[in-house]
Amino acid sequence: MLFSDILGLNHIKKHLTTSADNGRIPHAQLFIGPEGSGTLPMAIAYAQYVLCKNAAGENSGENEACNIKFKNFSHPDLHFAFPVTTTDKVKKHPVSSYFLTEWRQLLKEQPYGNLFDWYRLLGVDNKQGQIGVDEALDIVKALSLKSYEGGYKIMLIWMAEKMNTQAANKLLKLIEEPPNNTVFILIAEEEEQIINTIRSRCQIIHFPPLAENDIKAGIQKQFSLDDATATKIAHQSDGNYNKACDLVYHDTEDDQFEQWFIFWIRAAFKAKGNKAAIHDLIGWSEDIAKTGRETQKQFLNFCLDFFRQAMLLNYGAEELVYFETKSKGFDISKFAPFIHNNNIMDISNELNDAIYHIERNGNSKIILTDLSIKLTRLLHAKQD
Repeated sequence: MLFSDILGLNHIKKHLTTSADNGRIPHAQLFIGPEGSGTLPMAIAYAQYVLCKNAAGENSGENEACNIKFKNFSHPDLHFAFPVTTTDKVKKHPVSSYFLTEWRQLLKEQPYGNLFDWYRLLGVDNKQGQIGVDEALDIVKALSLKSYEGGYKIMLIWMAEKMNTQAANKLLKLIEEPPNNTVFILIAEEEEQIINTIRSRCQIIHFPPLAENDIKAGIQKQFSLDDATATKIAHQSDGNYNKACDLVYHDTEDDQFEQWFIFWIRAAFKAKGNKAAIHDLIGWSEDIAKTGRETQKQFLNFCLDFFRQAMLLNYGAEELVYFETKSKGFDISKFAPFIHNNNIMDISNELNDAIYHIERNGNSKIILTDLSIKLTRLLHAKQD
């Protein structure tokens, strides 16, 4: 993967190439960035730059055979670890090496993809993957071997926040004192979810959301869109190139999420003193609980964004509002006055708590019903 294929982030590209050219390659690095910001493509491009001994700020040079291996993500000194779980194919002790075919497919088709895309590709939306102790043992084994081409070995760990405590403890010493010419690149979206002992041993690089102009240029190049359409999609994507691609394909789950959200909000407004509306909320909770846990988490994160957008609109920050509702009969500008300083923090906390409990395999029906009943009270709170 070439640096030129990665959207924007020129300051990070320059930092990585300059440090590599000067022989200053940290043994453990942590790339932190929101979904769709390009942390994974950047890590692969950096690995290619180091392993293929490329120079001049780009991944092209005399080692053409090495560069060709990266086109198929099959370089023998580049190792991957990522969240996995049991599937129809792998019944027990799942590790990343069992899923390399699917992983390479994701990298080719959706290099900016998220965890939801990965689980959907595996067909395990109702399960939660992790980087467990079996994976840690595989990592230790892989890095104990000599480099295939006599240079660096690079271990790229995607979604490192999904590493459980046992795996982290198993890798702690290796990350702190790896063998010579061994580099760890950890990639994560939530820095605070990575245990401190791992985080403190890594050089951290923070990735910002992508600029609208970079996303616009990217989708115009990839999909040959006209200027007006590309500008609109780039604005709606909110710095997330993965979301921009979904909007182009009309493959985004946001349309379904919007319908669920609007039904939920309307039922919550009616529920005060209305038994029929309470039944609607319970039925809604049962329907959402039938979906996979990753879908539930994605939906609740969508709700968080929707409430924040409504609050921004309520306080006159229209230039920061990128949501465009598609459902007839629902106007976000009429909903916005109900989201304000007196309830936004409580709503946000309740949604985050629900995500936390769903992630830890709580009963989704109970969690969502409890959240719905609390929302009926919060939506009727008066603005100060």
